Amino acid sequence: MRPAAGITCLFLDIGGVLLTDGWTHDGRKRAAANFNLDLAEMEDRHHLTFDTYEEGKLTLDEYLGRVVFHEERPFTRAQFRAFMLAQSEAHPEMIDLVTQLKVRHGLKIAVVSNEGRELNAYRINEFKLDEFVDFYISSCFVHVRKPDADIYRLALDIAQVPARQVVYIENTPMFVQVAEGLGIRSILHTDYTSTCTQLDSFGLPNGDRALDDSPNHTRSAEL
Repeated sequence: MRPAAGITCLFLDIGGVLLTDGWTHDGRKRAAANFNLDLAEMEDRHHLTFDTYEEGKLTLDEYLGRVVFHEERPFTRAQFRAFMLAQSEAHPEMIDLVTQLKVRHGLKIAVVSNEGRELNAYRINEFKLDEFVDFYISSCFVHVRKPDADIYRLALDIAQVPARQVVYIENTPMFVQVAEGLGIRSILHTDYTSTCTQLDSFGLPNGDRALDDSPNHTRSAEL
């Protein structure tokens, strides 16, 4: 189907939109309790180095070496890494929504996300994001992190679309503001229903809404 309202591409965050965030404070708190770690120390060390990991300048093992395994531990890196990866969960209603929109409106789907390489790869494979995402502008690949506007400029170049043809779904207000400053129409995602409403206002109804509004569906309902 021809893209609606001149929109040809969706930019999407992963954490907070398609999936839970990959490695949150709550996840680190659970890890500290599970592995009997000093949470305050782990948080301090995390904040000093995680941005560098997300920029693709550290491996996950190097990150863990700085944050957890800077001293001898009674558990292995493999055990901690497995716990870390297991914190990710899907938002299936959002994945279904994007999949419907791609098919119905013929959209390109691009992820624009701050994620470290190993977390990114795990989440793409585990939740089968490749089934509907066309390309990834992940911080670990391009060595630029949101809110740097250059990551959005790169996304536009890679997608080969002008900003006016993009809708961006993101759950962080500052990132929305930066994208809007480049002319990218953006949705601050807080929940499935409000995001559907905003997509509808951009001329991108999902399949269920489009079905509800169709003449044939109205006639069937009346019968």
